[in-house]
Parts: sequence; structure tokens; C-alpha cells
Amino acid sequence: MWKIDWQLPWYAPWASCGASVTQAWQHTPEHLYAALNSALGPQAAKSFVPQHMLADGVAYEAFIDANQRIPTRNNMHDFFNGLCWLRFPQSKAQLNRLQAQEIARDGVRGQRGRLRDALTVFDENAALLWAPAPIWQALQSKQWKDLFVTHRALWSECQLHLFGHALLEKMLSPYKAITAHVWCLPLPDGDNDAQLDDDLCQQLTTDNLSGKPFAPLPLAGIPGWWPHNHDPDFYEDKKVFRD
Repeated sequence: MWKIDWQLPWYAPWASCGASVTQAWQHTPEHLYAALNSALGPQAAKSFVPQHMLADGVAYEAFIDANQRIPTRNNMHDFFNGLCWLRFPQSKAQLNRLQAQEIARDGVRGQRGRLRDALTVFDENAALLWAPAPIWQALQSKQWKDLFVTHRALWSECQLHLFGHALLEKMLSPYKAITAHVWCLPLPDGDNDAQLDDDLCQQLTTDNLSGKPFAPLPLAGIPGWWPHNHDPDFYEDKKVFRD
């Protein structure tokens, strides 16, 4: 089990639920599902169960949709997935529901279709951004110097919340090339998780996701997220800040 610094900028939005679940998990290290259940509210529609309850040959998303139970392994990937379910239950349920519908229609194929691919990208690697217009314009046109140097001061007006659980897991051992897929549709103020979850859930439609409304964001470029990124030459690394 990792010791997580909840003061880090990418984990700070998750601290309120993450710290308590971590503490509970330390008391039951073989039962992450129980630690996550301890953080559920009384109105929770779903709960966490041990991974062995997912029978061989049953698709993970289909099991959740049919049973309202989330199979959970004792690892960091499922820890962050569980935190996402706790913080954004409606949005996670909508992502899972759409996956289950696609599986019911087409089965589990070796290659995902366009919608399932977009759903997986969102679930694993999405980030939510609130930002002034110049930040959005530079991000969507991949003008990295404008985004991180010219408009650097505007980042103080931004909010960025990592959503994807694989993305959150990667940030345990951050490296320069980690890139998030930013959801490029308007969101309400990010201070209220319940309102954000409700509005985000309504945006997670087949039409919106099939259009893949994502923009790549190299996280190392964000002010305060990586050493020495105040130097304009930092953004000359074309392996990370790609045209």
C-alpha cells in the first residue's frame, strides 16, 4: 500500500474521501472493498465486493450493472477506482451503464468500438478543467508555449481535477510524459462535487462521447506540478509536448 501525500496538487481534490479510506484500508489490508464500503453514504446505490464474486466469463461492467456491486481487488488501481465511485457515483454509474449496454448488444470483442473506446478513455484517463478562454484555446490548438508560458498567470484561475483512476494511479510515480485527456465540454463550478457529478452525468451521452471531445494535456507543464517548468525551454521536449 502506498503512502499518499494528499497535499500534492493532483491529489488534494481527493483528500476528503481518500484519506479516510486509506486509514480504513490500513486496518483491513486484505479487504479494500470493506474500507471503501465504510465511506459509503446511507443512500448509496452500489457497494463494493471482493473480486472473487465476479465469475469467470462475466464482463465486469455487465456484473456491476446487473448486481449493483463493484468487484474490487486489493491494489492501487482499484483503490482509485473506488474513490471515483465514492466521489462521482452518478457519472461512474453512467459510464458503466453505457459500457454494459454496448456489451449486451455486441458482446466482448477483441477490439472495442468507437463508443466503448471513448468510455474507457474517459474512465481511465480523463481530467476535468475549468479555465479562462485563452487557456482553452491554447490547449485545444496545442500551443504549449501560449498555454504554459504566455498565459502562465491565468493558471491561478483554473481548476483541474483528475478523474481517470488509471491516471490517478500513474501520479503515484509521476513522470514527465504523463498526459491526461481533458473533457472539452462546459462544466459548472467545480467546488460542489454533488452538482458537478449530476451535470457531468448528464453530459456523458452516446453522442457526446462518440465525438471524443478530449484534448491532450501533458500534466508536467502545469505550474507547480513539475520542477523547473517555469523555464520556457522545458516545453521544447517534443516527446512530451507534441505538435
